[in-house]
Amino acid sequence: MDLIFDGVRKACLLIYTLDAELMGIVLLSLKVSLSALLIGSALGVPVGALISLKKRFPLRHLTLNILNTAMGLPPVVVGLFLYLMLSRRGPLGFMGLLYTAPAMIIAQSVLAFPIVASLSYAAINGVPPIIRQAALSLGAAPFQAAMAIVKEARYGIISGVMAAFGRLSAEVGAVLIVGGNIAGRTRVITSAIVLETDKGDFSEAIALGIVLLGISLSVNIALYFFSKRGRATGYLWV
Repeated sequence: MDLIFDGVRKACLLIYTLDAELMGIVLLSLKVSLSALLIGSALGVPVGALISLKKRFPLRHLTLNILNTAMGLPPVVVGLFLYLMLSRRGPLGFMGLLYTAPAMIIAQSVLAFPIVASLSYAAINGVPPIIRQAALSLGAAPFQAAMAIVKEARYGIISGVMAAFGRLSAEVGAVLIVGGNIAGRTRVITSAIVLETDKGDFSEAIALGIVLLGISLSVNIALYFFSKRGRATGYLWV
């Protein structure tokens, strides 16, 4: 127990003093996860909307099954695939992205995309058809009617984006494989926790764990807020 209490005490001191190494790891983690979330959302939301709004979308059911399956992709598998693609002998090796932050962003974008796309589809698909009918009856063009539906589903879409961020912030397998856990370059919260635990430096591992829990708590609070707002409108998927 003394080891735990001593580790927590030192961890709180590191956080309180804003330790430079600790803050560098946290900031890089946020940069990677937020960048990946932006890319995944920019691609996922339109795809989810297209599949939901275009009922005769070619291979629609197959695409949905693929997206739903991809939501549970093991991060280590994504990391392995990207490692083979980005390694020197891989087809994209000439880009020199392996063991860099951009490689980590690509890996997390791959993980975020199916989550955002599937949950955006579910949110938009849950909007009552009367919304579209009302928009068309008021003289809206088909595109404007589609935008009205997306607007009604906005809280569900935002909740899906927040859920994706929750997964990205806690992801370790893919970023560890393609990033290499290099100090000052590709070391993020989760990979640093693994390293510090293996080294026996529990104070920094606990400090990073506290920060990660704080991020997860913030995401869950935001998710609850948007879920509550969405249920109030009656058009949320949860």
